[in-house]
Amino acid sequence: MNEGLIITLLLCLPLMTFVIIRLFFGIRWPIFSGYLATLILLIITFLSFLIAWQYFFIYGKINSSYALFVPIDIKWLVFTRQLSINFTIIIDAISVMMLVVVSFISLMVHVFSLAYMKGEQRYGYYFAYLALFTFAMLGLVLSGNLFELFMFWELVGISSYLLIGFYYTKPEAVSAAKKAFIVTRFADFGFLIGILIMGGLANNFDIIQIITSIGEQQYLWKGAAASFLGMSTLTWACLLLFIGAAGKSAMFPLHIWLPDAMEGPTPVSALIHAATMVVAGVYLIARFFPVFQMDVTVLHIIAFIGSGTALFAAIIACTQTDIKRVLAFSTISQIGYMMLSLGVDDNLTGIHLGYSAAMFHLFTHAFFKSLLFLCAGVIIHTVHTNNMHEMGGLRKQLPVTHISFLVACLAISGIPPFSGFFSKEAILSAAYNNHKWVYAVALITAGITAFYMFRLYFSIFWNKPVITTLKKEGMGLMQLALIVLTLLVIITGYVPFGDFISANGKPVLLEVHFGFSVIPIALSVLGFFYAAILYYRENNLPSSLEKSFGWFYQTVKKKFYIDELYLFITRIIIFKGIGSSIAWIDKNAVDGAVNTSSGITNWLSVFIKKLQSGKVQQYAFYFLIGVLCLLVIVMYTF
Repeated sequence: MNEGLIITLLLCLPLMTFVIIRLFFGIRWPIFSGYLATLILLIITFLSFLIAWQYFFIYGKINSSYALFVPIDIKWLVFTRQLSINFTIIIDAISVMMLVVVSFISLMVHVFSLAYMKGEQRYGYYFAYLALFTFAMLGLVLSGNLFELFMFWELVGISSYLLIGFYYTKPEAVSAAKKAFIVTRFADFGFLIGILIMGGLANNFDIIQIITSIGEQQYLWKGAAASFLGMSTLTWACLLLFIGAAGKSAMFPLHIWLPDAMEGPTPVSALIHAATMVVAGVYLIARFFPVFQMDVTVLHIIAFIGSGTALFAAIIACTQTDIKRVLAFSTISQIGYMMLSLGVDDNLTGIHLGYSAAMFHLFTHAFFKSLLFLCAGVIIHTVHTNNMHEMGGLRKQLPVTHISFLVACLAISGIPPFSGFFSKEAILSAAYNNHKWVYAVALITAGITAFYMFRLYFSIFWNKPVITTLKKEGMGLMQLALIVLTLLVIITGYVPFGDFISANGKPVLLEVHFGFSVIPIALSVLGFFYAAILYYRENNLPSSLEKSFGWFYQTVKKKFYIDELYLFITRIIIFKGIGSSIAWIDKNAVDGAVNTSSGITNWLSVFIKKLQSGKVQQYAFYFLIGVLCLLVIVMYTF
């Protein structure tokens, strides 16, 4: 089958699904809408796997490396002979990998949601919004033009807003949707400026041409030489692109929207805020990685922010009691891992282990994190609470969920032989080879990750006596999604990922050295046992530890008061301080000047209109006065 035709179907099907369900089927036939959307996603997933198979095993490999292809390139807006905005689709290793991840995780979420969302008032609309999000993500990962990518980037934000605020009658959900939208818009403003600078430097908005210009046209090297406020123009462009990526991927200090976004339905959390949307920033850095490598300053910033965010979020996760918020901070921490892996890969001539390791962790994380969120959905669906302190003893009532959650916890904690172990070891190896301080932070974060994940696991499934009053777990669509994802979490670590995904298209060996892995595994096991001591059986140790840490524990539990700081800056400094001053100037100075000028104009009009009285004698008198004035002027002049 023609590649362009497959891509066209891949993009048109979810968009058509959204339009049809939202306008026609959503209200009248909600159940049918759900099954229709799931069937379409099954077709999209099949097409994604077909593209992946053809690319990786039939035509993609040229001269021992995977090439980049452009099956669709349509001129859209033409400015000059060189500068235009095209609708371009690119097929390469990371776009194909992302196609598989987005479509498959979306399919599992659709299958799970058929049962989980049953009975919801806007059941049909929910699947329409899922289809819109899938369309936006597929378009984003296939985009070959900067402005085209930006439009899909914004569409991802809009669809995320609709899904987070799905329960629009809940004030918390509405607030969370607005918060996510506003925070990411600030980041996207920087992203847009970065796009304009990058396009100006390369004299092109085509992504392939921008990357090609590094070696051929030399435009970007000129940007590296130009300076503005102590940094090169290229540094500014890369830094602004990273700001956009940091907003979408919830990096510190733009992370505040992600924990609140858990107010949306739990399957939405699995799709958007664990496996696909939040890794869009990582994908963006990977897409422009050859450009970022030209300026190691920005890569060091990425490594610094990524490692700091990973540790920061992991510490906060240790104190949260809402099951979804623990997983949300876990997501922030894991995305930080991916970012630091890209940041440490600053060697232009060496093997790009960090790049491949980051993409590998993105791949494995998609499966085990979506599995964790879907398991959380089953648990919440059963006990009707998000508070882990109100759970416990659920292992026999939810056997499939119990095993699935345990496997996902082992994977995210980096315990062999599960998938997370292989990708995390690759990241740690890349960090160790290039930046020891980043490796130290990542190592500490790995131990903390194991602690907070098994704190959650023991609190949910053990801790208290087995509950026998709850309805037992049935084998339905929700369990089907869990079983499939569990199997993938077990086997995906053995994929020879470095053979397919690398910075230059050539194979990279992501091998595991068990001597090197001793310390990370030991720290993870230590975190496991420490969590078991505190939470395997109900006891007073956790509360006594909380008291002993005192104000520090409360500070961490309150997320270091970052949200309160933002509220203070927004409400007190911007709204009441700067905003009220500007409002006073606007009301008194600007409005006063306008009102004064209008008053003068009105007075003049009243005065002048007396001259037009309609009395001929008065006009003759004015005429006579004017003639006399002219005579006087003439006499004095001559």
